[in-house]
Amino acid sequence: MPSVDPPYSGLTPERVLDALDSVGVRGDGRLLALNSYENRVYQVWRDEELPVVAKFYRPARWTDAQILEEHAFTAELAAREVPVVAAMELEGRTLHEFQGFRFAVFARRGGRPPELEDPSVLEWIGRFLGRIHAVGAASAFRERPALDIASFGDEPREYLLAHDFIPSELCDAWTSAVDMALGRVRSAFENASGARKLRLHGDCHAGNILWTPDGPHFVDLDDSRTGPAVQDLWMLLSGERAVAEQQLGKLLEGYEIFREFDRLELLLIEPLRTLRLIHYSAWIARRWDDPAFPAAFPWFNTPRYWQDRILELKEQAALMDEAPLRA
Repeated sequence: MPSVDPPYSGLTPERVLDALDSVGVRGDGRLLALNSYENRVYQVWRDEELPVVAKFYRPARWTDAQILEEHAFTAELAAREVPVVAAMELEGRTLHEFQGFRFAVFARRGGRPPELEDPSVLEWIGRFLGRIHAVGAASAFRERPALDIASFGDEPREYLLAHDFIPSELCDAWTSAVDMALGRVRSAFENASGARKLRLHGDCHAGNILWTPDGPHFVDLDDSRTGPAVQDLWMLLSGERAVAEQQLGKLLEGYEIFREFDRLELLLIEPLRTLRLIHYSAWIARRWDDPAFPAAFPWFNTPRYWQDRILELKEQAALMDEAPLRA
């Protein structure tokens, strides 16, 4: 059942502007809500200065220490001239609180989605991912969690079952499919157990890369975690196997200018995709008390949705039985 006070119910436009005013960011009254379900993100115009972007963090998702660790990682990348958008330091801090809402402010950076079908674009992105990972491998997160089977597979499975999201007539079929898929994931992770873990962007898809005439810049490290390097590569691949292998080759051509890539991690592409699919269903389920989610995902939790997920998990299990992609 929906909670009495859904997340963000008190985050009115007036409160957004008052929060920004509390740290010296004077908005002129114009706000544009940007596309974000997890957090609430606004472009804010100012009278005599450039617009900024304000991110209001979902309550209880991250601790203050985890958010600040992500800010520190992004600042470390920016200091190495890696094109990321770091949180602005205002009054000596990057994380702020106003009437129960935590928020950060970022410089606005424009751009368009990258043309991933262009080999030169993939190589360019690969170069910057190599640089991100070179910095990410230099030290470790202490507060932010790892991307692993427990948190992206086992726990989401248990959450969906415990909260009765799976229709009763499909529960056995879904449980069988997810358990079969997770069995393949465990085998792949065991076979790739020697792969090194590092600090990642964590959610490196085309929507989090903005392209300008000067090349790419990376935004939204909100999902930054510890994990294998290939996590920041596989979401940029698409199409049939031969096409995906060509794309992977161009990414690594740029990547390995700055950092060697362990080919053992290619075993993890389909397992990581499988974990993301399981985690995605549980992510929507956990947010169902946020009115934005039923409005955005009206097809969620219908019998057809779960039938499609069962088929998807079976397809993933079959893919994990095939040889991994080659660059």
